[in-house]
Amino acid sequence: MGILTFKGGVHPYDGKELSKNSPVVKYLPKGDMVYPLSQHIGAPAAPVVQKGDHVLAGQKIADATGFVSSPIHASVSGTVKGMEPRLTATGSMVNSIIIENDQQYESVEFTPARLEDLSKEEILARIKEGGVVGMGGAGFPTQVKLAPKEPEKIDHILVNGAECEPYLTSDYRRMLDDSEKLIEGLRVMLKLFDNAKGYICIEDNKPDCIAKLKEMVKDIPRIEVAELMTKYPQGGERFLIKAVTDREINSSMLPADAGCVVDNVDTVIAVYEAVILGKPVMDRIVTVTGQGIKNPQNFDVLSGTDMAELIEAAGGLTDNVSKVISGGPMMGFAMYDTHVPCIKTSSACLCLEKDDVADAQQTACINCGRCVGVCPGHVIPARLATFAEHGDMESFQKFDGMECCECGCCSYICPAKRPLTQMIKSMRKMVLASRKKK
Repeated sequence: MGILTFKGGVHPYDGKELSKNSPVVKYLPKGDMVYPLSQHIGAPAAPVVQKGDHVLAGQKIADATGFVSSPIHASVSGTVKGMEPRLTATGSMVNSIIIENDQQYESVEFTPARLEDLSKEEILARIKEGGVVGMGGAGFPTQVKLAPKEPEKIDHILVNGAECEPYLTSDYRRMLDDSEKLIEGLRVMLKLFDNAKGYICIEDNKPDCIAKLKEMVKDIPRIEVAELMTKYPQGGERFLIKAVTDREINSSMLPADAGCVVDNVDTVIAVYEAVILGKPVMDRIVTVTGQGIKNPQNFDVLSGTDMAELIEAAGGLTDNVSKVISGGPMMGFAMYDTHVPCIKTSSACLCLEKDDVADAQQTACINCGRCVGVCPGHVIPARLATFAEHGDMESFQKFDGMECCECGCCSYICPAKRPLTQMIKSMRKMVLASRKKK
């Protein structure tokens, strides 16, 4: 198949050497557990427990409230202390269930199943009941993604193991340490689509993962490894589809429109655990890394754990730390308080000693065109940013502003240090808000 890629993108310092060789450490939390009711795209979950209730690990504490919604499960045993708004990594206050951890970790009994005994409907039901969502980004409920209107047209299931975001190594550790679960999760998904073939997509800066998984799938007819060029944002859904299938989708389309289903490594493993083991989403791998952390680590973290505890478990912050980010440096969220819960979509806590954004001295656009050359969405970022500055919504849409994927490549490459991505992102929000009013 050769090395696969797309047009555009950048090559930032990846920082993966800080944590990639750190074995995953199981972290047991010390304080109260916080479970935001909105950990996914769609309607927030509704509590099914009350203050004073005793719960067990794996017990459902909030149920889905619509088609695009997902249940939430306790990750520890303990007592429900109450329900109140709590700060999340994005800076918003979200209604949350608070559980006092009794440190006993008593669990409900999970009901395993054999794949050959399950119908497609039963597989989807177990995925939904397990609270599986997209764990690599926005948190779209997985049972919805795996139930397109025309499943017979799906011919590619892409497991996104690119992990192109700098510093992050949680997927890398998952692919090395939980290879069997990954392959079995893909087999579960393949049973839902009779005409599909599965591709485990990995950037070529992870040769050990590529070699190991190629060897493991060599005798599996419907699964193979797709080797990708190392480049950001290779793991973006639209660009992964382009690289592997040479098909294109725009902002108004879904991957299913191109015959594809795309899911992150952690999500596929969560599918295996929910369907085959009967275990709901209760934990995930979180990378705590960066020059601003003393001992970069990969932790197996229970949902609801305070992010500040993980920072301390990794040796604490250095004296010169200037910024802490939830996620990676390109698309993550800068945090003003580390006392936020780790949720289903928490992939990393990045601690930086240098804040390139705050230190940047912005100057006027010099019309160099570099932002156009690296834009994987094939728009003109500098022009869109100018429209955004002037509130020109009509021109912004005319010049395909809604096709921006908000990856940050233009801001990264801009010699004038203009915050192009943020300007475009703000205008996109305004456009979407105006469309809702209509």
